[in-house]
Formats: sequence, C-alpha cells, structure tokens
Amino acid sequence: MKIIEKYFPELSETQKTQFSKLQGLYEEWNARINVISRKDIESLYEKHVLHSLAIAKFISFKSGTRVLDIGTGGGFPGIPLSIMFPDSTFTMVDSIAKKIKVAEGVSEAIELKNTDFAIGRVEQLKEDFHFITARAVAPADQLYRWTQRYVNDQEEFNSKINGYIFLKGGDLKEEYKALKQINKKLVIEEIPLSNYFEESFFETKKLVYIFQ
Repeated sequence: MKIIEKYFPELSETQKTQFSKLQGLYEEWNARINVISRKDIESLYEKHVLHSLAIAKFISFKSGTRVLDIGTGGGFPGIPLSIMFPDSTFTMVDSIAKKIKVAEGVSEAIELKNTDFAIGRVEQLKEDFHFITARAVAPADQLYRWTQRYVNDQEEFNSKINGYIFLKGGDLKEEYKALKQINKKLVIEEIPLSNYFEESFFETKKLVYIFQ
C-alpha cells in the first residue's frame, strides 16, 4: 500500500481505505479462484495495482467518462481505476465467468458505486465508451478489430482524444504495423512506464495510447 501512496499522495481517506483492503480481498479470492499467480499475489500493489494506475498518471478521467476494460480478469486495470476516479464509470468484461466473479466480489466488498460487469465476448456489448483499456490481453490490432465501433467519437471532454489505452510490454512493432494496415489514420503513442515509476518491474512496461 505504501507504494501507492508514494506515487499518489493526494488520495482521500476513502480511497486509502479501499486500496488498503485489496491485498486481503485478493488473497481470499485467490485461494478459491486463481486469478493471480502465487508469486505475484505477494507483490500485488506493485505488479497489479500500481501497474494499472499508470493510466491515472497518463490521464485524469473527468466526471462522466465511460471506460471499458477488456479482459479484466480479476479487475485490472478496472478496479484500481474505479477507486481513483469515482465519478467515472468502468465496465469490466471477461469471457471467463469465475474471473468476473472475483472482480465483482472485490468491487462489492470495497463498496464501489461506479462499476459494471459483463461475462462474455466484448463484441456483444451495446454501449459506447470514451476510452477502452486492456492489460496484456491480446495484440492491439485484435483488440481494435473487436471494439472500434464502441469508441464514442462525438463526445470529447477529456484532456486526451477518445481512444485506447493499453498496458503492454516487449517489442510492439508488429502490432503497430498491423494496426496501421487496418486503419492508416490511427495515431499511436508509446510511453515507457519508467517515466512514471522508478521500480525495476516497470523498465520494460509501456502504456500505448491509440486514437484517430
């Protein structure tokens, strides 16, 4: 928890309480439904919570922002972002029902009021969103193909143009090439997470922002 306060010193008491409960909740859920590797559960705040909050370093979602989190698993990055931005709404989707059960359980336990959950394929959704997030779920071009019709291009009120914010690692040249083949108008920005966080875990991690 200290690592969260290190990078986000302005948290409210409610946010501090919500973040502080995550370790116990995920340990409890993980004993029943394995959504986080055994070795990673011990570094939950660094490798999952803070990693998710890289998005909060990149953009501060304004009130009323609607965010879709694809392949959320146990709720990353959706749950940490929901705590950070209580006036925005976060829809978390995963095709595996037991993973959504974990995310729902955690959300309920910390009394989040701005979350929504869906089991199934993202292509079945009927809403639109200002931003779509994902954390190492699938190649960026696949995510774009599945969800491009869900990005609202009429309602712009954040500091960034509506689009995609992905958390990724490794060499992404082929993914970017595939994206450009689908839509040459796409703008792709890559930001090293070492710009935000000094821990060695983040040296190879990146935030990828895609918009048109």
